[in-house]
Amino acid sequence: MFENNHIVQNFSKYTFLLTELIKRNISGKYKDSTLGLFWSFLNPLLSMIVLTMVFSLIFAGSIENFPVYLLSGKLVFDLFANATQGAMDSIKGNSEIIKKIYVPKYMFAIGIICSEFINFLISLIVLVVVMIATGAPFYPALIYFPIPLFFILVLTTGVGLILATATTFFTDIKYLYGVLIMLLSFMTPLFYPIEIIPQQFMFAFTINPLYAGVSSVRDIVLGGIFPTTGPLLYLIITSIASLLIGIYVFYKYQDKFVLNL
Repeated sequence: MFENNHIVQNFSKYTFLLTELIKRNISGKYKDSTLGLFWSFLNPLLSMIVLTMVFSLIFAGSIENFPVYLLSGKLVFDLFANATQGAMDSIKGNSEIIKKIYVPKYMFAIGIICSEFINFLISLIVLVVVMIATGAPFYPALIYFPIPLFFILVLTTGVGLILATATTFFTDIKYLYGVLIMLLSFMTPLFYPIEIIPQQFMFAFTINPLYAGVSSVRDIVLGGIFPTTGPLLYLIITSIASLLIGIYVFYKYQDKFVLNL
């Protein structure tokens, strides 16, 4: 389906561009902020404190170590949400460059996703600090953490490429996607236990790959076990499928991008 050797060679040729885009995205995200990159720590910490104050009393009896439960899910969800929303604007946001010189257009979307992933890795320090502060155990199963994280990143990349393509032709998609992200945040139990969901609505959660990703991460961080096979397998299948679809759609329509910029 794809000219694999050409893609690999093209990617290798422009890795310097990807590096520069990542640097630009990271430095530009908090460009006008006094605290700068420190917001990568402060944002998740403040969100956790506020949500813990609001919801920990409600779910105190049903969720053990609510701060870690909340943060482990929210960091994963924010990675997906921020990276896909950033990738969505990556083509139109770099229209002046794309119109003037040839560069692989997917580099702009990948650059956004990689920079958000780096912000995520920085934010993990907050999770470690909160685990220490709340006395959460550091299980040996933490060595499995890269497995669901890798496939969450694959899922994010696939969805990001699809959105980058679609938004180039239909700008309204980015407004619709904002509503979808809000809906997904409620369909991915971030601050409440899944047990409170009536059985007739559980299908909406089981078809959500983000729920599979978050539950796999929590199995490792909170449960100290290898992720449950069903959710992890579903995450793997949906992430690979989304990446293949994303690559196919992006390559099919990328030559028409300039006509819509």
